[in-house]
Amino acid sequence: MNLLCLGVNHNTAPVEIRERLAFAEMHLPENLREMLKLDSVREVTVLSTCNRVEIYASVDELDSAINNLTDFLIKHFEIEDPAAIEFYQKRDEGAARHLFHVASGLDSMVLGETEIFGQIKKAYATAQSAGTTAQQMNKLFQQSFRIGKLVRSSTKIQQGSTSIGAVAVDLAEGIFGALDGCKVMIIGAGEMSRTTAQSLVSRGASSIFVSNRSYDKAEELAAELNGQAVRFDDWEESLNDVDIIVSATGAPHAILTHETIDEAMDKRRGRSLFIIDIAVPRDVENEVNEIESVYLYNVDQLQRVAENGRVRRQEQIEICKVVIEKHLEEKGIGALQNVPPGIRKQIENDEESGGREPAVN
Repeated sequence: MNLLCLGVNHNTAPVEIRERLAFAEMHLPENLREMLKLDSVREVTVLSTCNRVEIYASVDELDSAINNLTDFLIKHFEIEDPAAIEFYQKRDEGAARHLFHVASGLDSMVLGETEIFGQIKKAYATAQSAGTTAQQMNKLFQQSFRIGKLVRSSTKIQQGSTSIGAVAVDLAEGIFGALDGCKVMIIGAGEMSRTTAQSLVSRGASSIFVSNRSYDKAEELAAELNGQAVRFDDWEESLNDVDIIVSATGAPHAILTHETIDEAMDKRRGRSLFIIDIAVPRDVENEVNEIESVYLYNVDQLQRVAENGRVRRQEQIEICKVVIEKHLEEKGIGALQNVPPGIRKQIENDEESGGREPAVN
């Protein structure tokens, strides 16, 4: 049995491509069972986030499975120009290594971010519930959880801004200065919305409105943030009052249109509006960015901001990779042979200390 990873991510495809390939959460169990029926596919899990769409599969024959899964994606998402999408392929140990990098935050838009760990757990749980995992997928994903925790506890990869939310908040402070007194509308009550809202509150935002198609989830998140739940049909009425909008729904189309925001800005008398669109497919029409005093950032633009901090963490990346290679080596010796002495010493010290969680700034 062979192991396969087939996908695209923020490094290989722009958001315009990724949003076309995003699986709808409510239909994912059915989609997984459809893929399981393909020739050569024996187990399958899908990781579909704003930054990546990846299929992990246990297969009989790699080339046959790659062709069948690629054809499935093209047909399922009605891709008219398949040549415009280049899926990367990771095979056997390469597929395992890639998942370990993803779980550790090494392959994320914001290096070291923590949201992906929970997203992988959710993807695995969905596949388990759908009945599309067995021995190989179970072992692979359980290992990825252990590796993700080990990397974060034995390195300093999480120091600094480690989430999309934190980067977005840094940008908001660049626009408004201190966020004390800023009013925030959260559209969508998922984990990405939660972490971004928490970052905003930690920097001083005091009025949080939460809107979601499921009003119960909006109430739950609003209570956690000491905010106010707003019914999904009524969120547009709050546009005149808020300073920041964070949108991360699972809608298949834009919900914040140029017309809606333009009308709201006419009533705001020049007050700036900062919009963070971390949904894929995107929640906000790109034309919104043309409106005066509106600052719109999507996930790809946040990536470019995050890149500025990657150089400072380059040494930590190498340390994390060594931790992963040690796991892939049965004896845990070969991966250390060519490691610079300073990095080797840090790893040895971390292991001797029991891998305690480092301080996070």
